[in-house]
Amino acid sequence: MSKRIQDLASPLKKWRNAIGRSTEHLLAKFSVAQRFWFGFAVLCILTTFLISNPLWRASVEPIYKQGDIARESIISPVDISSTDAEETERIRQTARESVKPIFTFESNRADEAVQSFRSAWENLQRKTETATNANQKTNANQKANGNARTNVNAKVDTQWTGAGGEELGKIFAARRFSENELEAVTRVLRESASGSIYGDHDRQFFESEISLLDRQKPNQQSIVQMPESNMTALSGARNKLKAGLSQIKSLSAIEAEAFYNAIAPLIQPGIAFDSAATESSRQSAAASVQPVTISLKRGQTIVREGDTITTDALSQIVAIRNYSTSTRQVNRFFGLLFLISALFWAAWKFIRQRGIVPRLALSEEKTFSLFGFIVLSQTALMAIFFRLAEFTAFQNIKAPLNDPTLWAFAIPFAFGSLLMTLLADRRTAIFTGLFISLIAGLLAPRGLEFAMYSTIASSVAVYGIGSYRSRQTVTIAGVLVGLASAVVAIALIAYTQQPFILNTIMLAVACGLGSGIVTAAVTAVFLPICESAFGILTDVKLLELSNADLPVLGQLALRAPGTNQHSHAVGQLAEEACRVVGGNGLLARIGALYHDIGKTAAPDHFVENQLGKNPHDRLRPAQSAKIIISHVTYGIKLGREMGLPPRIIDFIAQHHGTRTLHYFLKKAQSDAREESAVDENDFRYPGPKPQFKEAAIMMIADSCEAAARSLEEPTPENVRYIATKIIDAILADDQLDECDLTLRELTQIRESMIKSLVAIYHSRIDYPGYTPPPSMQKLLIPDDILESEELGVHYHSPAEIPISKGGEVENEAIDRSHSADKAAAGTIK
Repeated sequence: MSKRIQDLASPLKKWRNAIGRSTEHLLAKFSVAQRFWFGFAVLCILTTFLISNPLWRASVEPIYKQGDIARESIISPVDISSTDAEETERIRQTARESVKPIFTFESNRADEAVQSFRSAWENLQRKTETATNANQKTNANQKANGNARTNVNAKVDTQWTGAGGEELGKIFAARRFSENELEAVTRVLRESASGSIYGDHDRQFFESEISLLDRQKPNQQSIVQMPESNMTALSGARNKLKAGLSQIKSLSAIEAEAFYNAIAPLIQPGIAFDSAATESSRQSAAASVQPVTISLKRGQTIVREGDTITTDALSQIVAIRNYSTSTRQVNRFFGLLFLISALFWAAWKFIRQRGIVPRLALSEEKTFSLFGFIVLSQTALMAIFFRLAEFTAFQNIKAPLNDPTLWAFAIPFAFGSLLMTLLADRRTAIFTGLFISLIAGLLAPRGLEFAMYSTIASSVAVYGIGSYRSRQTVTIAGVLVGLASAVVAIALIAYTQQPFILNTIMLAVACGLGSGIVTAAVTAVFLPICESAFGILTDVKLLELSNADLPVLGQLALRAPGTNQHSHAVGQLAEEACRVVGGNGLLARIGALYHDIGKTAAPDHFVENQLGKNPHDRLRPAQSAKIIISHVTYGIKLGREMGLPPRIIDFIAQHHGTRTLHYFLKKAQSDAREESAVDENDFRYPGPKPQFKEAAIMMIADSCEAAARSLEEPTPENVRYIATKIIDAILADDQLDECDLTLRELTQIRESMIKSLVAIYHSRIDYPGYTPPPSMQKLLIPDDILESEELGVHYHSPAEIPISKGGEVENEAIDRSHSADKAAAGTIK
């Protein structure tokens, strides 16, 4: 049966249970105090980080540019003396640009070119003559001088050391050039290489003025106005060389081209851009600029709301922002951490003073954990929404769409308090709302206004709804919050003296209504998460658990119909009693539906499900006790496998407390040879005793319903007798020592039980002179088809009901193998 029920559990529940067990195993390594202080520290640090994070703070600090209109007055918070980095950099850039590009100048480039040519030419001629004389001596006996000439040419080909290599060597060695021809070539080379020649790639560095530095005279530097007429590009100089060589009439075109190829590389720029010297001079000029200092006094007004942002004002605003985000950032963080820690400590003390929330039985630690989670989530949401409001305003240029404070009215400030109202109680929720309003004041651009806005919205969320019995409650709360927020937004516009025009009012109202919609949406998302994570049973969750189509309840109705009927009756009794003493009646009723689900393992061993003889008549008392007690342990196991909330499982474990199956114990002792051979613990429920009011009420209702159902005449006197006897027995057995019921409440519970039981099991009134027809007279039905109530478990007198010393009704212990009269006569006293 357990396996079949477990298979019906969803994969999500199985996964969640596995995660829960792993987490519990990990946390078990630390003490309760260690877990609390670690969680407290993490909560304070995370909240402080969300508030002071520059990413969020940037969203609430106005960012201006020159020419903007100030949206608020800006005052220096302290004495500030800082460097205007932007202005200083601007001046330094001007200093850099004032430095002229530096070019180095060498005036002897033409002489160097001519000398290089003459030296190469003389070297060629000298080596050519030497090679020719050697060849002539070697080939004196040869007949043909052509071969000797060819050999000389072969030798000369490699003697030209300048540009052009072997090809030019052949041309130069082909004939002897006259001195006049060489002088003409030299003259053309000198004319072409003379003057200020610069490289073509250096043209890009020319400006209107340049600095010339003579390498031969490093201390002399001159400024030259551009363009300079005597300056020639390298390509122009070489073109001039080519043209000059072509004008020498004695040179053929091939020879002129050969000379050009040989001596053109000798023409080099005399002026070259010195990038290192230029950059060094510019850096020196920038370094010589003194930083521009901004000096502000504490309380000095930088700009007033509505003024135009000038260049100086913008520099001062940047100085204040830089001071706030750098110099004070560490101090701000630790100061804010101390304040947030103090606030959370006050919250913890408030929750401890509140004690356990009675409606949902939330412990102090769990309530504080829920409070911390809600505050942390709300802080993150507010920070994100403030950023979105700023971003939305910057996307618009027309008023009032460019005002981020108007868009900020759409932030769901009431989300945290509404969620706490639905999950806990109103007092804790209103405290949560005030706490969140303080944080909103720290995050908002206008702290006071938004703190008021948040407080009013939170109050409406807390007190604007009744009990949470349907998911529509969240929507209703959102609508109320939206309407109230819209009204408050209009009031704040009037209070802050913003332009009270139609467009502004319409945007504020729209954002206020949007705040309510977003509040409802976010709450609907977080509500089931918190219910599951913190094990909270809201009224809606309880109503969902009452669905008869759920697997466990379906199996109970199918396999144990008598137990199912008994559970519903107990639920009605417990719910009514809880209403009288201020308990959670819905929780008690739902707990009653599940308290006996363990009986599905052996339903025929419980009197309400027996259609025939009592199986316990054939079992030893110890065996019977084990089967009856197992419905508690098996029910706990079944509830955990199905993922039932822990509070519902508590009803299963506590509804019998630690009471003893007294009548089965007496049977076992009477059957045993020695009374000491029977272990009383084998006949005792594992417990624990009821730990909360609803569980104790259900224990009383469970026994009272079973006893009343066994009465043949459930008159008010008989019902009062059994109710009083059961409550006194439970009280005498110390089963109520661990719950918070008072004697006054026990009296109220007893009267409620009597009233409800009489209403359920009242007798038909006999009207004088009326004789029922034969069809309505009592029929004699064979014993083998009577239900258990007719098989000897109806008692004429309430004193005959087998109520144990602990208030347990043990009908299963009655031997019903004989007639009802014999059974009654054989009732164990």
